[in-house]
Amino acid sequence: MVVREGLARRQGGEEDFRWRGEDVSRIEGFSDAVFAFAVTLLVVSLEVPKTFDELIATMRGFVAFAICFYLLLIVWYEHYKFFRRYGLRDFLIVVLNAALLFLVLMYVYPLKFLFTLLIDEIFGFAESETIELSQVPLLMVIYGAGFVAIQLVFVLMYMRAHSLRASLDLDARELSVTREEIQGCLLNISVGLASVAIGAFGGERVVAWAGYVYLLVFPLQTINGRVMGARRKKERSSHSQARGEGADGEGS
Repeated sequence: MVVREGLARRQGGEEDFRWRGEDVSRIEGFSDAVFAFAVTLLVVSLEVPKTFDELIATMRGFVAFAICFYLLLIVWYEHYKFFRRYGLRDFLIVVLNAALLFLVLMYVYPLKFLFTLLIDEIFGFAESETIELSQVPLLMVIYGAGFVAIQLVFVLMYMRAHSLRASLDLDARELSVTREEIQGCLLNISVGLASVAIGAFGGERVVAWAGYVYLLVFPLQTINGRVMGARRKKERSSHSQARGEGADGEGS
């Protein structure tokens, strides 16, 4: 058992979760291609700069590209973990995966536009007005809607895995991790909906809070992880104590 867990860690597995998706399926192969294409859409320019001024203009988009790349990488990693953990390939998962890929491709454009706008404003790169102040709330609504939709797809995927817990032979720890993932996505959805509500009903004066509210994701996810981790630790200690008492009873 110890050897198997050590091998799982070296191969990228998780100590408390047995990875059932051993081989890369056609679903994952196609998904990786879509994610790669989405990254290419983030590139500022597909052409090599011909002048130094063009090079500087291209480099100005580096920070925005890095942020967008990181956010897409998070989505890809969550997708990767799901298929490694459960190895599901049934029709419903195929449909949900297709919906996720569609949203990722549609999400790229508002993602790139928003963070390019933000970085240009911070560093003073903006040379012309690319958006009117009255249009910013709608931009935040569009971004928030995409964020919520992607998180909702992950909720449905994890709920599907939870519904198949018997056939997947999920143990108590794996069920707890699955519930933690569902709760984490639901927390992200609540943050996204709050941002959408601020953008839709708050107006131009408070639209900045539609962006600031996403900072809540980090403490909420930390709290969720610690609470569920503490619960699993408590359950493990109680099970160990019960086994110890049982062994003492048999010995006496």
